[in-house]
Amino acid sequence: MLPNVLAVFMLTVCVALMLRLLMGARRRYALDAWLKRTGLRLKHATLGLYRRRSSRKTAERLAEEAIRRARGEGHWEGNVYKPKSFRKPPRDKMH
Repeated sequence: MLPNVLAVFMLTVCVALMLRLLMGARRRYALDAWLKRTGLRLKHATLGLYRRRSSRKTAERLAEEAIRRARGEGHWEGNVYKPKSFRKPPRDKMH
């Protein structure tokens, strides 16, 4: 099945390229411009979908991380939260 599909695809590409060679310069230029515009539209549409998904996933991950940090270890002094990770180790008095 796959070899047949690939063969049909390659035959289609070869016929399209042969027809492009037989066109006049003006039509070939118009066809190339149309193909370029179509390719750019597809690229931008694909990137837009990917970015929307990735930005949504990033936002969800950051929100979960913030919630986890807020529930984490540390204590509140008034309205200031001090996590244990901010505590500095004791200084070495020798240096």
